[in-house]
Amino acid sequence: MNDTIAAISTAFGEAAIALLRLSGERAVEIAATAFRPKKGAAELTPRVAHFGSIFDGDRRLDDVLLTVFRAPASYTGEDVVEISCHGGVLVSRRILEVLLRAGARSAGPGEFTQRAFLNGKLDLTQAEAVMDVISAQTDLALRAASEQLEGRLGDRIRALRAAVLDTLAQVEAHIDFPEEDIEPETGAALRGRIETALAEVGALLATAGQGKMLREGLRTVIFGAPNVGKSSLLNRLLGYERAIVSHHPGTTRDVLEETINVRGIPVRLMDTAGVRESADEIEQAGMERTRRAMERADLVLHLVDASGDAAMWSLRPVGPAVGTEDVADPGAEPASRRHTELLVLNKADLGVHASWLERGGIAVSALTGEGFEKMLDAIVDAALGGAAKGDWSVAINARHQSCLEQARDFLRAALGALDQALSPEFIAEELRAAMDAVGDIVGRADTEELLGVIFGQFCIGK
Repeated sequence: MNDTIAAISTAFGEAAIALLRLSGERAVEIAATAFRPKKGAAELTPRVAHFGSIFDGDRRLDDVLLTVFRAPASYTGEDVVEISCHGGVLVSRRILEVLLRAGARSAGPGEFTQRAFLNGKLDLTQAEAVMDVISAQTDLALRAASEQLEGRLGDRIRALRAAVLDTLAQVEAHIDFPEEDIEPETGAALRGRIETALAEVGALLATAGQGKMLREGLRTVIFGAPNVGKSSLLNRLLGYERAIVSHHPGTTRDVLEETINVRGIPVRLMDTAGVRESADEIEQAGMERTRRAMERADLVLHLVDASGDAAMWSLRPVGPAVGTEDVADPGAEPASRRHTELLVLNKADLGVHASWLERGGIAVSALTGEGFEKMLDAIVDAALGGAAKGDWSVAINARHQSCLEQARDFLRAALGALDQALSPEFIAEELRAAMDAVGDIVGRADTEELLGVIFGQFCIGK
C-alpha cells in the first residue's frame, strides 16, 4: 500500500487512445519526471487536462494529455495521475517503462479497485460490481451491475446487519441481569425480529440464481434425436451458419457453444449430438458429452420433428424439471433446481401432426423462423422463473450466497436456543456470528487471501 503503482488501463491492442494510471503518494512526482507541458513549467493543477509530451531522457515518446486527481478525491482515495496517449501497443508500453524506471511498481490485477476498497471509497459489493460492469454481456446484466455499483445491495446488507445488531443488543441487555429470565412477551418480540431477519436473508438468497445467470449466462442445451433440426435451430438463433447441417444422422459429434442475447438475458446455447442407439464409438462419445452438458444445464430445449407421428418419438423426461414447494420457514431457500425443459416442435413448416396438438409444445420452423418469437418468450419466462426484470436490481453472487447461508444457519440456531429457553449467552453467540457473516459481504473481509481471490479476477489497470 505504500508503493506507487502504474499500469496500462485500456485493453491490449491498437486503438485511437490508450490510458495509463498511477496511484500512490509519489504519483504526481513520478509523472512530472517524464512529462513536459507545452506551455512551459506550469503547475499540474488537479482535475485539469494538461497537454504536453512524455520524454524518455531527451527522447520524446508521444504527445499526451495528463490529468491529476489529488487524494482523497480520486478513484483510489490516493493521488492518481491518468495519462492519455496514442493507442499504439508499443508507445503505451514505452511510457509505462519510463514510469516504472522513475519509481513506480507494476500494478497487480484489480489493485486500483482494491485500494479504493481499502481506503473506504467502495464497499466490497461495489468493488465486485466493477468487474460485473466490465464483463456484462447484455443490457439487463449491465443494469443489475450498475445498481450494485451504486450501492443498492450494500444498503440492503447494511440494513440487515443493523437489524441483527439491534436484536443482539436486546439480548445482551438481559445478559447484564443474569438473575432474570427472558419474559414470554420479550421472547416473542425477539422471535419476531429474528424471523424478520431470516425473511430478508431468504429474499436475498432467492436472487442467487438470477445473479449466476446474469454473470455466467443461461446454460441452454438443444437436445433431441438425430435429424430433428438441432443445428438448424442453433444457426437460426445465432443468425449465421455456425453448425454443419446435414441429412446424414450423427453429423454433430461434439458440443458446440455460442452465446446470444435474448430480451437482455445472456443465453449460452449448446448444440449437442443426437441421441439414438449407435455402435459407433465416436458417436457414443458425442452422446456422452450430450449427457454431461444436460447435467449442467439450466434449460433444455427438447426438439422433435413435429411433422411426424408423436408415437414415433420418445418423450421421456431428460432430467428433473424446476420445482417449488411451500416452506413455512421464512429463511428457507427455494427447492433445488437443475433445469427446466421446453418441448419444441420443429419443422412446423411441413405441418404439425395432429398427435402433437395435446402435448403442449411450441411449434417452430428453423427453416422459416416461424414460432421463434413465441419460443424466445418461453425461454425468457423459464429464465425469470416468474420474476420481473425490474426486480433484478439486486442479484447476489456465489460469495454473497455463502455468507448469507452461514448467516441463515446462525439465525436458525438462535431461534432454536430461544425456543429451548437457553441462557441469553447462547442466543447472543449465534446472533453475533450471524452479524459477522453478513458483515463479511460488504467488507469485514480482512484476510489477504480472500481479497486476493476477489481482486485477482480483475484485469490489470482496473
